[in-house]
Amino acid sequence: MPRFSLLLAAALIAHFLQATVAAESVGKWNRWEHAFEADPQTPNSAEFQLQLLSPSGKKVSPRMYWDGGQTWRVRFMPDELGIWKYAIRGQKGLADQQGSFVCITNTGDTIFEQHGPIQVSDNGRFLQHADGTPFFWLADTAWNGALLATATDWEVYLNDRQQKSFTAIQVVTTPWRAAYHNAEGQVAYTGRETIEIHPEFFQRIDARIDAINAHDMLAVPVILWALGEESYTPGKLPTDQAIRLARYIEARYGANHVAWFLGGDENYGGNRAEHWKKIGQAVFGNRPHAPATLHQQGMRWDMASFADQKWLDFYIYQSGHGDSDGALKWTYSGPPAKQWNESPHRPIINSEPCYEAHFAYQSKQPHSAYNVRRACYWSLLSTPTAGVTYGAHGIWSWESKPGTPLNHKGSGLAKPWNEAMQLPGSNSMQHLAELFTSLDWWTLVPEDKVIAGSSANDTPSQHIAAAASVDGDLAVIYMPTGGWVKIDRTRLAAARQFEWFNPRIGNRTAAELSSSGTFAAPDQQDWVLIARP
Repeated sequence: MPRFSLLLAAALIAHFLQATVAAESVGKWNRWEHAFEADPQTPNSAEFQLQLLSPSGKKVSPRMYWDGGQTWRVRFMPDELGIWKYAIRGQKGLADQQGSFVCITNTGDTIFEQHGPIQVSDNGRFLQHADGTPFFWLADTAWNGALLATATDWEVYLNDRQQKSFTAIQVVTTPWRAAYHNAEGQVAYTGRETIEIHPEFFQRIDARIDAINAHDMLAVPVILWALGEESYTPGKLPTDQAIRLARYIEARYGANHVAWFLGGDENYGGNRAEHWKKIGQAVFGNRPHAPATLHQQGMRWDMASFADQKWLDFYIYQSGHGDSDGALKWTYSGPPAKQWNESPHRPIINSEPCYEAHFAYQSKQPHSAYNVRRACYWSLLSTPTAGVTYGAHGIWSWESKPGTPLNHKGSGLAKPWNEAMQLPGSNSMQHLAELFTSLDWWTLVPEDKVIAGSSANDTPSQHIAAAASVDGDLAVIYMPTGGWVKIDRTRLAAARQFEWFNPRIGNRTAAELSSSGTFAAPDQQDWVLIARP
C-alpha cells in the first residue's frame, strides 16, 4: 500500500477513535439519557419524539417526556454496538439539533446487562432475555412500595427479595385506591378533562425503579390502575387523557428493564375493552416496547377480545384471595387452564394468587404459607410454565405499622412491611424458584395424563397438578396432601430419575417405586414429585 494511503488510513482511524472517546458512551442494554431545552412558550403537554439512527441504519423514534421547567428528556436502551446518531427536526418548540453517542460492550454484572431485556419467546410460551436465556418470572407484589418506601427501607426490602431469588417486583406508578398520594404528599397528576402532570412525583418513582433493576430484578409498573372512585383512578380518565398519562409513563421508564401492566384491576369486557384497546394501541402499537399486558380482576378472563391486539404480549390473571371450593377449583381449572393452547400463543402468569396473611374472602381466615404454595404450584403447572407472583399482606400496601390497608377493610390487620417481609411463604417461594430454575422449566406444559392413578379424591383442595415436557423426559407433579401417585411410564418413557422435593424446606430425597407401582409421599403434607432424565 502506498505510504500516502497508509498515512490517510491511520489518520482516519485516529480520528474515529478520538471521536469515539470524546462521544457520550453507554453500555449495550443500559439506558442512554439526554435533556433538551424547549422554547419558553412551549406548553407542558407538548409531546416530542427523538429521531435515532442505529449503527446498522435502523430508525427508531423514542418519545420524550417533560421533566419540569423547560426540560424535556429522552431515555433509550440501545441494542447495537457502535455510533448512534440522533436529531430533532421540524418539531415546534424544540430547536433543530443533532448529535451522537456510542454504544459499547456492556461490562455490567446484572442479568439484564449480561443477557439483555425481556421479550416473549419465539414459541409464545414464556419470557426470555434478548440473548435467548429463559426468564423465570417470580414476582413479589409491592404495589405501594415505590410510592411510600424510603430509599433506605426500599434497599432493605430489595436485598431480601434478591436473596430469596425473586426476579421481579410489581409496583403502582400513580396514586390509587390504596394510596391517594406518595409519602411526600405529591400526586402524579391533577385534573380530569385536561390533566396536569407533576414531574416531581415521578422523580421519586425513578429512583425506586432504578433500584429494582440494580438488584437483578425486573420492574413491573402498573401504568393506570382502574378500580376505585373516578376522582383518584387514572384508568377512569377520559381515553385521551389516559393515553397522555400512559405515554408519559412509558417514555419515562421504557428504557428501564420493565414489563408493563397497562391497566390494573379492571373488567376488560364489554365497552371497557374498547377503552383499553385504544390506549394500548396509542401507547404501544407499531413501536418497539417492553412486554405489555393487562392486570385482570379476580377470577376473570376477559382476554378473548384482545387476542388480535398485537401490542398485548402476554396474559396475566388473578385467581384472587378466595378459599371456597369454587375459588380453589378456578385456580387450577379456570379459563387460563382451559384456553392456554388457543392461538396466538402468549405466556400466561398468575399475577395475583392469594396473599399470605390476607383474609380469605369466604372463611375470613388469613391465608397461610401452605395456601400460597398450593396456589402457586397449581398456577405454574396448569398453564405452560412461565412464572408466578407472590404477595404478602403488609408488603403490597407497604404498612409502616400494624393496620388495615386503605379501602380494603375485609383484608384483615396487616403487619408492617419489614415484619411481613419475613412471613414463611417468601421462603417457600425461594425454594420454588430453586426447584424450577434447576430444571428446563420452559419445556413444561400441563399434562394430567402422566398420572395413572392417585390417592386424591374429588375434593378441590386435594387436586394433584402435573406438567411434563413434550419429549417425556421431565415432569413436575404437585401433591397438596401427600398420599400416593402412580405414573404412566409410557408417557414418561425418557425419564430415568425420580425424586421428592419438599416445598417447605427445599430439600430433595430419592423417590422409590413401590411393589404396587406407585410413589408414596413421605408424609401427608404437600410434596412435589420430579421425573427427570
